[in-house]
Amino acid sequence: MSLKRRQFLLFSGLSTLAAFVSAGKSFSRQINPNFAKKDLLLRFVSVADTGTGARGQYNVAQAMTSYHSKNPYDLIVLAGDNIYNNGEIEKIAEVFERPYAPLLKQNVKFQACLGNHDIRTDNGDKQVKYPDFNMKGRYYTFSRGLVQFFALDSNDNADWKNQLPWLEQELSRSQATWKVVFGHHPVYASGVYGSNPAFIQTFTPLFQKYGVQLYINGHEHHYERTRAINGTTYIICGAGAGNRPVGKNEWTKYSTTNLSFAAYEVYADRIEVSGIGIDNRVFDRGIIPLKST
Repeated sequence: MSLKRRQFLLFSGLSTLAAFVSAGKSFSRQINPNFAKKDLLLRFVSVADTGTGARGQYNVAQAMTSYHSKNPYDLIVLAGDNIYNNGEIEKIAEVFERPYAPLLKQNVKFQACLGNHDIRTDNGDKQVKYPDFNMKGRYYTFSRGLVQFFALDSNDNADWKNQLPWLEQELSRSQATWKVVFGHHPVYASGVYGSNPAFIQTFTPLFQKYGVQLYINGHEHHYERTRAINGTTYIICGAGAGNRPVGKNEWTKYSTTNLSFAAYEVYADRIEVSGIGIDNRVFDRGIIPLKST
Protein backbone atom coordinates (compact mmCIF):
# COMPACT_ATOMS: atom_id res chain seq x y z
CA MET A 1 0.00 0.00 0.00
CA SER A 2 1.39 3.41 -0.93
CA LEU A 3 2.24 6.03 1.70
CA LYS A 4 -0.45 8.38 0.39
CA ARG A 5 -3.03 5.60 0.61
CA ARG A 6 -2.07 4.81 4.25
CA GLN A 7 -2.21 8.52 5.17
CA PHE A 8 -5.65 8.82 3.59
CA LEU A 9 -6.99 5.87 5.59
CA LEU A 10 -5.43 7.16 8.80
CA PHE A 11 -6.89 10.64 8.42
CA SER A 12 -10.28 9.23 7.47
CA GLY A 13 -10.29 7.05 10.58
CA LEU A 14 -9.34 9.98 12.80
CA SER A 15 -12.08 12.12 11.26
CA THR A 16 -14.66 9.41 11.87
CA LEU A 17 -13.50 8.98 15.46
CA ALA A 18 -13.62 12.75 16.06
CA ALA A 19 -17.12 12.94 14.64
CA PHE A 20 -18.23 10.03 16.84
CA VAL A 21 -16.75 11.63 19.97
CA SER A 22 -18.32 14.98 19.09
CA ALA A 23 -21.70 13.37 18.54
CA GLY A 24 -21.37 11.52 21.81
CA LYS A 25 -20.64 14.77 23.65
CA SER A 26 -23.56 16.46 21.93
CA PHE A 27 -25.85 13.58 22.89
CA SER A 28 -24.61 13.73 26.47
CA ARG A 29 -25.44 17.42 26.65
CA GLN A 30 -28.89 16.77 25.26
CA ILE A 31 -29.81 14.13 27.82
CA ASN A 32 -28.09 15.96 30.67
CA PRO A 33 -28.28 19.77 30.52
CA ASN A 34 -25.97 19.97 33.55
CA PHE A 35 -23.23 18.09 31.67
CA ALA A 36 -19.81 19.23 32.98
CA LYS A 37 -21.53 21.21 35.76
CA LYS A 38 -21.62 18.57 38.47
CA ASP A 39 -20.56 21.14 41.09
CA LEU A 40 -23.52 23.44 40.37
CA LEU A 41 -25.46 24.16 43.57
CA LEU A 42 -28.28 26.33 42.26
CA ARG A 43 -29.39 28.00 39.06
CA PHE A 44 -31.88 30.87 39.10
CA VAL A 45 -32.81 33.91 37.04
CA SER A 46 -33.96 37.45 37.80
CA VAL A 47 -36.07 39.96 35.91
CA ALA A 48 -37.94 43.15 36.79
CA ASP A 49 -40.31 45.82 35.49
CA THR A 50 -42.16 43.17 33.58
CA GLY A 51 -45.88 43.67 34.04
CA THR A 52 -47.00 45.28 30.78
CA GLY A 53 -48.55 42.33 28.95
CA ALA A 54 -47.02 43.80 25.78
CA ARG A 55 -44.67 42.34 23.17
CA GLY A 56 -41.48 43.23 25.03
CA GLN A 57 -42.54 41.21 28.06
CA TYR A 58 -43.49 38.22 25.92
CA ASN A 59 -40.15 38.38 24.09
CA VAL A 60 -38.21 38.30 27.35
CA ALA A 61 -40.48 35.57 28.74
CA GLN A 62 -39.84 33.46 25.64
CA ALA A 63 -36.09 33.91 26.08
CA MET A 64 -36.41 32.83 29.72
CA THR A 65 -38.35 29.75 28.59
CA SER A 66 -35.74 28.95 25.95
CA TYR A 67 -32.96 29.25 28.52
CA HIS A 68 -34.93 26.98 30.85
CA SER A 69 -35.16 24.27 28.18
CA LYS A 70 -31.35 24.05 27.98
CA ASN A 71 -30.46 25.10 31.52
CA PRO A 72 -33.24 24.00 33.89
CA TYR A 73 -34.03 26.24 36.85
CA ASP A 74 -36.96 26.46 39.26
CA LEU A 75 -36.55 29.93 40.78
CA ILE A 76 -37.15 33.42 39.39
CA VAL A 77 -36.49 36.56 41.40
CA LEU A 78 -39.16 39.05 40.29
CA ALA A 79 -37.83 42.42 41.40
CA GLY A 80 -40.89 44.65 41.31
CA ASP A 81 -43.23 46.60 39.05
CA ASN A 82 -45.00 43.33 38.47
CA ILE A 83 -48.26 44.98 37.32
CA TYR A 84 -48.34 48.20 35.28
CA ASN A 85 -49.44 50.86 35.54
CA ASN A 86 -51.07 50.86 38.94
CA GLY A 87 -50.63 47.42 40.48
CA GLU A 88 -54.19 46.30 39.76
CA ILE A 89 -54.44 42.62 40.70
CA GLU A 90 -57.28 42.25 38.18
CA LYS A 91 -54.61 42.37 35.45
CA ILE A 92 -52.68 39.41 36.82
CA ALA A 93 -53.64 37.00 34.03
CA GLU A 94 -52.69 39.51 31.35
CA VAL A 95 -49.34 40.59 32.79
CA PHE A 96 -48.15 37.47 34.62
CA GLU A 97 -50.06 34.22 34.21
CA ARG A 98 -50.18 34.21 30.40
CA PRO A 99 -46.68 35.52 29.61
CA TYR A 100 -45.05 33.04 32.01
CA ALA A 101 -47.48 30.14 31.50
CA PRO A 102 -44.81 27.76 30.06
CA LEU A 103 -42.60 28.32 33.12
CA LEU A 104 -45.44 28.16 35.64
CA LYS A 105 -46.57 24.86 34.11
CA GLN A 106 -43.08 23.48 34.78
CA ASN A 107 -43.34 24.49 38.45
CA VAL A 108 -40.87 27.34 38.23
CA LYS A 109 -41.37 29.39 41.39
CA PHE A 110 -41.45 33.18 41.34
CA GLN A 111 -40.36 35.13 44.42
CA ALA A 112 -41.54 38.72 44.10
CA CYS A 113 -41.10 42.06 45.79
CA LEU A 114 -43.08 45.28 45.39
CA GLY A 115 -42.19 48.10 43.00
CA ASN A 116 -43.38 51.69 42.99
CA HIS A 117 -46.13 50.93 40.45
CA ASP A 118 -47.31 47.96 42.50
CA ILE A 119 -48.21 50.05 45.53
CA ARG A 120 -50.50 52.44 43.65
CA THR A 121 -53.51 50.20 44.34
CA ASP A 122 -54.21 49.07 47.92
CA ASN A 123 -50.55 49.71 48.68
CA GLY A 124 -49.74 46.41 46.99
CA ASP A 125 -51.52 44.33 49.64
CA LYS A 126 -53.27 42.09 47.11
CA GLN A 127 -49.99 41.32 45.39
CA VAL A 128 -48.46 40.33 48.71
CA LYS A 129 -51.31 37.84 49.13
CA TYR A 130 -51.22 36.54 45.55
CA PRO A 131 -50.10 32.88 45.84
CA ASP A 132 -47.83 32.71 42.77
CA PHE A 133 -45.73 35.66 43.96
CA ASN A 134 -44.79 33.59 47.04
CA MET A 135 -44.35 36.63 49.25
CA LYS A 136 -44.32 35.95 52.98
CA GLY A 137 -44.87 39.63 53.63
CA ARG A 138 -43.73 42.99 52.32
CA TYR A 139 -40.22 41.89 53.25
CA TYR A 140 -39.16 38.33 53.92
CA THR A 141 -36.40 35.75 53.61
CA PHE A 142 -36.10 32.25 52.18
CA SER A 143 -33.29 29.80 51.49
CA ARG A 144 -32.26 27.47 48.70
CA GLY A 145 -29.49 25.21 49.91
CA LEU A 146 -26.41 27.33 50.66
CA VAL A 147 -28.08 30.50 49.38
CA GLN A 148 -30.25 32.75 51.54
CA PHE A 149 -32.37 35.42 49.85
CA PHE A 150 -33.67 38.58 51.52
CA ALA A 151 -36.57 40.37 49.78
CA LEU A 152 -37.09 44.05 50.58
CA ASP A 153 -39.83 46.61 50.17
CA SER A 154 -37.69 49.47 48.85
CA ASN A 155 -40.53 51.95 48.35
CA ASP A 156 -40.62 55.37 49.99
CA ASN A 157 -43.58 54.38 52.15
CA ALA A 158 -42.00 51.12 53.33
CA ASP A 159 -41.89 50.32 57.02
CA TRP A 160 -38.23 51.24 57.27
CA LYS A 161 -38.40 51.60 61.06
CA ASN A 162 -38.96 47.87 61.38
CA GLN A 163 -37.58 46.59 58.08
CA LEU A 164 -33.99 47.75 58.56
CA PRO A 165 -33.60 46.21 62.05
CA TRP A 166 -35.22 43.04 60.69
CA LEU A 167 -32.74 42.92 57.79
CA GLU A 168 -29.74 43.42 60.04
CA GLN A 169 -30.99 40.79 62.49
CA GLU A 170 -31.61 38.25 59.71
CA LEU A 171 -28.22 38.93 58.11
CA SER A 172 -26.43 38.66 61.44
CA ARG A 173 -27.98 35.28 62.28
CA SER A 174 -27.62 33.85 58.76
CA GLN A 175 -25.26 30.90 58.40
CA ALA A 176 -25.67 30.82 54.62
CA THR A 177 -22.61 30.65 52.40
CA TRP A 178 -24.25 33.04 49.93
CA LYS A 179 -26.38 36.05 50.87
CA VAL A 180 -28.49 37.63 48.12
CA VAL A 181 -30.63 40.71 48.79
CA PHE A 182 -33.20 41.97 46.28
CA GLY A 183 -35.54 44.92 46.07
CA HIS A 184 -37.05 47.08 43.37
CA HIS A 185 -34.96 50.23 43.63
CA PRO A 186 -31.25 50.57 42.81
CA VAL A 187 -28.39 51.39 45.09
CA TYR A 188 -25.93 52.06 42.26
CA ALA A 189 -27.22 52.80 38.75
CA SER A 190 -26.16 54.58 35.56
CA GLY A 191 -29.62 55.07 34.09
CA VAL A 192 -32.37 57.68 34.12
CA TYR A 193 -32.68 57.82 37.91
CA GLY A 194 -29.07 57.14 38.83
CA SER A 195 -27.67 56.00 42.16
CA ASN A 196 -29.53 56.47 45.44
CA PRO A 197 -27.30 58.33 47.93
CA ALA A 198 -29.47 57.36 50.91
CA PHE A 199 -29.34 53.68 49.94
CA ILE A 200 -25.59 53.87 49.38
CA GLN A 201 -25.18 55.26 52.89
CA THR A 202 -27.51 52.67 54.40
CA PHE A 203 -26.90 49.46 52.49
CA THR A 204 -23.25 49.54 51.40
CA PRO A 205 -21.81 49.32 54.95
CA LEU A 206 -24.56 46.91 56.05
CA PHE A 207 -23.86 44.56 53.16
CA GLN A 208 -20.12 44.78 53.79
CA LYS A 209 -20.55 44.07 57.51
CA TYR A 210 -22.53 40.88 56.94
CA GLY A 211 -20.94 39.63 53.74
CA VAL A 212 -23.77 40.15 51.23
CA GLN A 213 -22.30 39.17 47.89
CA LEU A 214 -25.16 40.22 45.59
CA TYR A 215 -27.94 42.82 45.40
CA ILE A 216 -30.55 42.53 42.60
CA ASN A 217 -33.01 45.24 41.57
CA GLY A 218 -35.07 46.77 38.79
CA HIS A 219 -36.68 50.25 38.47
CA GLU A 220 -34.11 51.32 35.90
CA HIS A 221 -35.16 49.77 32.59
CA HIS A 222 -31.77 48.45 31.58
CA TYR A 223 -29.22 45.78 32.45
CA GLU A 224 -26.20 46.74 34.52
CA ARG A 225 -23.57 44.81 36.46
CA THR A 226 -21.15 46.58 38.76
CA ARG A 227 -17.75 45.51 39.95
CA ALA A 228 -17.67 44.35 43.55
CA ILE A 229 -18.19 47.44 45.73
CA ASN A 230 -16.95 46.69 49.24
CA GLY A 231 -17.57 43.03 48.49
CA THR A 232 -21.05 43.36 46.93
CA THR A 233 -21.98 43.15 43.25
CA TYR A 234 -25.08 45.09 42.18
CA ILE A 235 -27.14 43.86 39.24
CA ILE A 236 -30.00 45.72 37.58
CA CYS A 237 -32.33 43.54 35.50
CA GLY A 238 -35.10 46.04 34.78
CA ALA A 239 -35.36 45.57 31.02
CA GLY A 240 -37.92 42.79 31.40
CA ALA A 241 -40.52 44.42 29.16
CA GLY A 242 -39.22 47.81 28.04
CA ASN A 243 -35.95 49.70 27.99
CA ARG A 244 -34.45 53.13 28.57
CA PRO A 245 -31.00 54.66 28.00
CA VAL A 246 -28.08 53.77 30.24
CA GLY A 247 -24.57 55.12 30.63
CA LYS A 248 -21.56 53.96 32.62
CA ASN A 249 -19.79 54.84 35.83
CA GLU A 250 -16.35 53.98 37.15
CA TRP A 251 -17.87 51.01 38.99
CA THR A 252 -19.79 49.71 35.95
CA LYS A 253 -18.54 46.42 34.54
CA TYR A 254 -21.25 46.14 31.87
CA SER A 255 -24.39 48.03 30.93
CA THR A 256 -26.84 47.83 28.02
CA THR A 257 -30.37 48.83 27.09
CA ASN A 258 -31.10 45.34 25.71
CA LEU A 259 -34.41 43.74 26.63
CA SER A 260 -33.09 40.98 28.83
CA PHE A 261 -32.94 38.96 32.03
CA ALA A 262 -30.08 37.79 34.23
CA ALA A 263 -29.14 34.17 34.95
CA TYR A 264 -27.05 32.94 37.88
CA GLU A 265 -25.20 29.68 38.43
CA VAL A 266 -24.14 29.22 42.04
CA TYR A 267 -21.09 27.14 42.98
CA ALA A 268 -19.30 26.71 46.28
CA ASP A 269 -16.73 29.40 45.50
CA ARG A 270 -18.42 31.67 42.94
CA ILE A 271 -21.59 32.78 41.21
CA GLU A 272 -21.44 32.96 37.42
CA VAL A 273 -23.72 35.70 36.08
CA SER A 274 -25.02 35.96 32.52
CA GLY A 275 -26.97 38.74 30.86
CA ILE A 276 -29.22 37.19 28.20
CA GLY A 277 -31.14 39.04 25.49
CA ILE A 278 -34.30 38.23 23.56
CA ASP A 279 -32.14 36.74 20.80
CA ASN A 280 -31.13 34.09 23.39
CA ARG A 281 -27.52 35.22 23.24
CA VAL A 282 -25.37 35.84 26.30
CA PHE A 283 -24.13 39.43 26.02
CA ASP A 284 -22.44 39.64 29.42
CA ARG A 285 -20.62 37.19 31.65
CA GLY A 286 -19.28 37.90 35.11
CA ILE A 287 -17.98 36.16 38.20
CA ILE A 288 -19.00 36.96 41.76
CA PRO A 289 -16.42 35.40 44.10
CA LEU A 290 -17.35 34.07 47.49
CA LYS A 291 -15.24 36.76 49.09
CA SER A 292 -13.92 39.88 47.38
CA THR A 293 -10.76 41.63 48.44
